[in-house]
Amino acid sequence: MSNLCLVTGGAGFIGRRLCAELLAEGCAVRVLDDFVEQVHGEAPAQPPEEVEFVRGDVRDPEVVARALDGVDQVFHLAAEVGVGQSMYEIARYVGGNDLGTAVLLEAVIERPVKRLVLASSMSVYGEGLYRTADGQPMNAVRRDPASIREGRWDPMASDGERLSPAPTDESKPVDLASIYALTKYAQEKACLIIGQAYPVEVVALRLFNVFGPGQALSNPYTGVLANFGSRLMNGQPPMVFEDGNQQRDFVHVDDVARAFRLAMEAPDAAGEVVNIGSGHAYRIADVATMLADAMGVDLQPQILGKARAGDIRHCYADISKARHLLGFEPRYLLEDRMGEMAQWIASSEATDGGEAMRAQLETRGLVA
Repeated sequence: MSNLCLVTGGAGFIGRRLCAELLAEGCAVRVLDDFVEQVHGEAPAQPPEEVEFVRGDVRDPEVVARALDGVDQVFHLAAEVGVGQSMYEIARYVGGNDLGTAVLLEAVIERPVKRLVLASSMSVYGEGLYRTADGQPMNAVRRDPASIREGRWDPMASDGERLSPAPTDESKPVDLASIYALTKYAQEKACLIIGQAYPVEVVALRLFNVFGPGQALSNPYTGVLANFGSRLMNGQPPMVFEDGNQQRDFVHVDDVARAFRLAMEAPDAAGEVVNIGSGHAYRIADVATMLADAMGVDLQPQILGKARAGDIRHCYADISKARHLLGFEPRYLLEDRMGEMAQWIASSEATDGGEAMRAQLETRGLVA
């Protein structure tokens, strides 16, 4: 590892854990972060005190150039995050994610670094991989909007055959269902293109649903588990869109931090896109119930029977490539860390923004 690593977005949920991971490995760490209030609140958590901190916007060329001075390795996590919000704050997401990455890449061209590891997202897949009844893979599946409006949530084959979700690997073609997904894929491609044209190695990690202590409980556009926790601690039932049977992959933030470090170290990872998940599928309604039980709250999830524009039905990770290329193996499963989440939520304060988020989406016709 380098003597000095830059972590953009290093004051965020994943970024702080990554800084701790790097410091434990003996690295010097510099953070670039702008403390966006929606994410960090009015009293943001600070990076570890051993970290050198540069406050500023990743879209500011002067700030980025200063942050890169003397750096040999970059972890690029700075981004706007939220599928639903991206569908109406389009300029914000394109600016923060794609323009911010463009400014960083221009600076890297002028001040070359050995390797850049990017935080991408499973959202680029759209729907995950499916299989027919006889086991044939279906990797270009989309739900019909009319079927969704009628409450037929699961995608079907063209002949009406039922499809079964399957682990999604990196060979599945992307299918961008939201502005957020579009910006994350643009980040991926921009970084990989620059990695081919200039002497900088690039690795893109497609993160699945990251959970753990430290998530922004008051930000309704953050991870679903944090949203559930915010609702429950305020005496409200978790809001679950559709029928609650949609499946996701939840990966612990400490596993993700370790995956970033491994991606910087693994010699054969350059130029690759790699899934980082747990490799397990969880029904969203079950997740809400598990958290309520861990918190000792007798509230059943509120099943809304409505879908958000940009949402997909099933997607969970095949992590074979991460195992092979990075030596990555998740250590923490969701069901084993619910107590940890419950304890952290109980020690926190949060404003429940769930109803306001829902109202914003419904006003714009983004919930059907």
